[in-house]
Amino acid sequence: MSLAKSIYLAGAKRRNPGLYGWYDFLKESESWELQRLREYQLQELKRLLLMADKHSVFYKNYFRKHGFDPAVTSLEDLKQLPPVSKTELILKNDQIHTDLKFDKRFFCETSGSSGQVLTFWRDERWDSANRAAILRGYSWHNVLPWESNIYFWGYNIEAGKQLRTRILDMFQNRYRIFDYSPKTLTRLLQKLKSATYMHGYSSVIYELAKLVNEEEIELEMPLIKMIKGTSEKIYPHYQEEVQNAFGRRMISEYGAAEASIVAFECTAGNMHVTMENVLVEVEEDEVLITNLVASSFPIIRYKLGDYVKLSESRTCACGMEHPMIEEVRGRVGKNIHGYEHKYPSLTLYYVFKNLFFEQGLKFNYQCVQENKGSLTVLIKEPFTSRGENLIRAEFGKYFRNDVAISIIFSQDFHSYTEKLKDFISRIE
Repeated sequence: MSLAKSIYLAGAKRRNPGLYGWYDFLKESESWELQRLREYQLQELKRLLLMADKHSVFYKNYFRKHGFDPAVTSLEDLKQLPPVSKTELILKNDQIHTDLKFDKRFFCETSGSSGQVLTFWRDERWDSANRAAILRGYSWHNVLPWESNIYFWGYNIEAGKQLRTRILDMFQNRYRIFDYSPKTLTRLLQKLKSATYMHGYSSVIYELAKLVNEEEIELEMPLIKMIKGTSEKIYPHYQEEVQNAFGRRMISEYGAAEASIVAFECTAGNMHVTMENVLVEVEEDEVLITNLVASSFPIIRYKLGDYVKLSESRTCACGMEHPMIEEVRGRVGKNIHGYEHKYPSLTLYYVFKNLFFEQGLKFNYQCVQENKGSLTVLIKEPFTSRGENLIRAEFGKYFRNDVAISIIFSQDFHSYTEKLKDFISRIE
């Protein structure tokens, strides 16, 4: 047994005693038929709802307020309960936490990219189930968690905390970078020779790929098995750069701290829902998550804040019958205000998606609104008259004369101090 494997397994056993029990279960259940998976979900949903009704003050009152019977007899019964927002999880935080006692809990907080920071306690069973879902996804790509890896993560990590983080990373055979300047990314190229996988912010993986392509760097990556993007959208032009630079596309892991791993991409290129841990619903294109393994801080019909499209296909070349997420379209954000009307910020996604697929234009963008009726469009790429004309034409299809568009090219708007946002509103 290698030293890296020994260190990883010892650390995993200490932190998560239930980790590999969950992993073994998930490896078994990945071959289950869809009906059996749904029966298991119903069983776990009943347990969760009855537990929340008994041990969470918030949910006991919430169920009574809406006339909801937690003794459900079908998954469809859950739709009788109105969704819960992130604001409610924050304001009613103490009441949502259950009065159950746990041998081990972990303090967690969300990134706050939506402007709202949520803190909560995650029990060991929940934490192990979440980590096991990641390990199962890795297994689909023949990746072992103790293998050498590069981690693109760490926005806003204070200098004093970096040493502790580096020590923890060392135990996981992980090399993490704390800033994403071109100079740092260039130094990283040597590390790629021994890396088995790299993972983290998709925008930073894209920037590294773009650097490799622009500088025509001949990489030596004999061990690489997986490139995983998470936390941010993976745009089509990201995939093109990554494929050209590293010889493989970026796969997607979709989840959130409070929701756990919602879906993981298989070798056939489809994101399968982790049905054993979460129940996924989509209403008006917005995803609702029920975390089936969260006992310390129940998450039930939670509006995660993303627009998601489920695949209509029921078959996948990998053989799994877990439903598939076809697309994570972006955050449910603030509205774009026209002179007379309001438009969902998701409109920006369609504008630039159309430009890519219909015109072959690859734009990195960020839109900023200071006043109603006007929108500033920042474009990273250099100016071309064709690009400007097509951007204006595409915006005109959605906003017509209700929003005045100002386009500024050659803009470096990614600060690398937080997640990349495609829309910033200073109105609401």
